Amino acid sequence: MLSSAFTPKSFSPLKTLNPSLSRRIPHRPRCKPASLTVRSLFTGIVEEMGQIRHLGPTPSGDGIELKISARTVLDGVSLGDSIAVNGTCLTVSQFDLASSQFTVGLSPETLRRTSLSDLGPGSPVNLERALQPVSRMGGHFVQGHVDCTGEIVSVRPEGDSLWVKVRVESADVMRYIVPKGFITVDGASLTVVGVYEEEGCFDFMLVAYTQMKVVIPTKKVGDKVNLEVDILGKYVEKLLKSGAVSSAS
Repeated sequence: MLSSAFTPKSFSPLKTLNPSLSRRIPHRPRCKPASLTVRSLFTGIVEEMGQIRHLGPTPSGDGIELKISARTVLDGVSLGDSIAVNGTCLTVSQFDLASSQFTVGLSPETLRRTSLSDLGPGSPVNLERALQPVSRMGGHFVQGHVDCTGEIVSVRPEGDSLWVKVRVESADVMRYIVPKGFITVDGASLTVVGVYEEEGCFDFMLVAYTQMKVVIPTKKVGDKVNLEVDILGKYVEKLLKSGAVSSAS
């Protein structure tokens, strides 16, 4: 877990790895939908769960890096490749096939917008490589551009399935969430079941198979998750606002 007072020159590894310290990352601004620019695409079908090995300063002390152990996503990996880590599109800066690890850098904006700063050594993370032209589209179009974080407010079993309810940080993001629509939660493509506008919440159900493949069941009430809404809703809204398409047509 990162100390939220971090700036590259004042970084303290001891404080960074002490979970009892309150986080002092610069204040997260009010969430707003991420850019419409598409550079890498994902499907939201998690390929494997990796494990955090290190979250801390780069060797130069000028930034933050994240080291993750993994196997599947390292198959054919190259420097500069995009890998979604809990739904956050990150660039591979180093990898070591012998130790089954790869490294990504974390920008200040990434630390502010996502829940990655809450992680620590041993934390499980959802991993997915960027979509290739021959890949199957098993989920939906995911950019890896986290819109904001949400907070888990309830977890409830029903048979062998699991209901999860999440409170969204911002109404700017909440308006894109619709019943039976897609949403990405920590990188996993999921179907929204209910939307509770007055609470600023939505819920979804995880079947038994999905529970074994994603990190969400390892989290508890009060934990943060990364949220990305369906990009198609943003495009439709922009077209309507521009007047290029009439809402009556």
